[in-house]
Amino acid sequence: MPKFEAGTYDVIVIGAGHAGAEAGLAAAAMGAKTLVLTINLDMIAFMYCNPSIGGPAKGIVVREIDALGGVMGKVIDRTHIQMRMLNTGKGPAVRALRAQADKVLYQQEMKRLMEEQENLSLHQGMVEELIVEDGEVKGVITQVGAVYRSNTVIVTTGTFLRGEIILGDLKYSSGPNNQQPSLKLADNIKELGFDMVRFKTGTPPRVNSKSIDYSKTEIQPGDDVPRAFSYETTEFIMDQLPCWLTYTSAETHEIINENLHLSPMYSGMIKGTGPRYCPSIEDKVVRFNDKPRHQIFLEPEGRNTSEVYVQGLSTSLPEHVQRRMIASVPGLENAEMMRAGYAIEYDAIVPTQLWPTLETKKIRNLYTAGQINGTSGYEEAAGQGLMAGINAAARSLGKEEVILSRSDAYIGVLIDDLVTKGTNEPYRLLTSRAEYRLLLRHDNADMRLTEIGYKIGLVDEERYAKFLEKKEKIENEITRLRGIILKPNETTQALIREIGGSELKDGIHAVDLLKRTEVNYEHIERLTPSEVQLTDEMKEQIEIIVKYEGYINKSLQQVEKLKKMEDKKIPDLIDYDAISGIATEAKQKLKTVRPLSIAQASRISGVNPADISILLVYIEQGKIAKLSS
Repeated sequence: MPKFEAGTYDVIVIGAGHAGAEAGLAAAAMGAKTLVLTINLDMIAFMYCNPSIGGPAKGIVVREIDALGGVMGKVIDRTHIQMRMLNTGKGPAVRALRAQADKVLYQQEMKRLMEEQENLSLHQGMVEELIVEDGEVKGVITQVGAVYRSNTVIVTTGTFLRGEIILGDLKYSSGPNNQQPSLKLADNIKELGFDMVRFKTGTPPRVNSKSIDYSKTEIQPGDDVPRAFSYETTEFIMDQLPCWLTYTSAETHEIINENLHLSPMYSGMIKGTGPRYCPSIEDKVVRFNDKPRHQIFLEPEGRNTSEVYVQGLSTSLPEHVQRRMIASVPGLENAEMMRAGYAIEYDAIVPTQLWPTLETKKIRNLYTAGQINGTSGYEEAAGQGLMAGINAAARSLGKEEVILSRSDAYIGVLIDDLVTKGTNEPYRLLTSRAEYRLLLRHDNADMRLTEIGYKIGLVDEERYAKFLEKKEKIENEITRLRGIILKPNETTQALIREIGGSELKDGIHAVDLLKRTEVNYEHIERLTPSEVQLTDEMKEQIEIIVKYEGYINKSLQQVEKLKKMEDKKIPDLIDYDAISGIATEAKQKLKTVRPLSIAQASRISGVNPADISILLVYIEQGKIAKLSS
């Protein structure tokens, strides 16, 4: 195939899934001339698996993306069919939004945004080769011989690298949803010297809504109050569609157990490692054989389709077995299966080969984001895509790159886990992975990250001014409550009796009364109304800050201690083999990860506190300086 010059760019993004879309939009919005190349322009940000956005930890990531100036939150706010706040009965650290998406509208809205974005070009094309010269990426070559030159390249290929769909004993080369797989690029990346792993994910069957007996299921409606992921959303969708809950039966489990020998997972056909926190139904039945049933959620895929996603029934069993399984679930006895579930295997790179900016250590100016880095989930992909887009554009434009710390954002936790610890299975973000989760809440993502978004040019002046006004109002109101003493008069005592609290014996500062479990901000407002108009979101934040002040301050002290370790940088020239006393395993891990700071080094699996102490002494003795002179 003859080659031809097709254009020159600051940033090229390979792939336009959830990572690629955020990467391309961010880079272009920062002023970089950006090209996004994708196999199929009709599948931009397509939801190949669950048609939903958010949930525990993941929903907070979407808020963080929005606070930084990304678009996922805005798009789902405009295209959802249902929105719910999860864990409202629990503490603020685990509350998170989850939206059911209209998958077609979501994909169309993301494509529209990309088409309208200044500095962004969208081309349909299959990239087969990275142009690398002297350890630096210089562009890409497509299937038709088009040569695109660029300063930086971001690879966001999802599950397309050597993708193989597996259904029963059927196995064939394919990307998700029978899309074209990416074969030559996978070979090229391997030839460039990257360590690769083989992962697996899967999807459940889809059934026709008209064939479901909903009378045998439990309705799961959306919230009846306005909800949004984006801080800029002002119009809310209140015409929502319900989801429905049912369960597997003893018959379902019997069918699965009888046909395990036909499951590619158990026959040995599947070689890749699957996600532990999103197992197939056959895996759940085997691993939790004491459970008489498992939850099945019936989730509409959109307003203009009859397809219903059977959440909880992910499988790669043969189609005839899937049909029997579906018929054994209450409400689905006569359900028409429109699409069979399947497993997909794909190549991913070992993420410890990346810097915290998501640039590869092996090839300069080459970045990777999304499922190619070993993650699962649209939200994890979008968060990485945003950061890769920011950093690739910053590198190309000569600006400072951005690294989010573990105390800044869940996105920081995600990336640090990947590049420092790696992953031996598709990585899913959980609240338990964040040691500062009380600081990384749904309500305060803007307080944590808007400043960064503004500095890099993704948050405009108008939005930033509104943010500063909100921040000032919250701070002023908390200060006001600290200064007001509520006396034990009849009005105060009557309200306290009404909510079941203990009456006051003496005057109390309004802020201390708000700390009581049974008291909320609305109660305080009745006793001492603010002269400034506050939104419900501001009131929620004031209440959380006041009630959890002790815990928050404790977390902030821990962050401050960690910051001292983060500030202790490890020089590039360090030779770990020259340091006597560090364990062999620790040396090997340190050489692989090449941590940037003592704090990052301390988080590497296999590096213990004794190794860190020796490393600290070595650096503080100035031996590095002697080596480099």
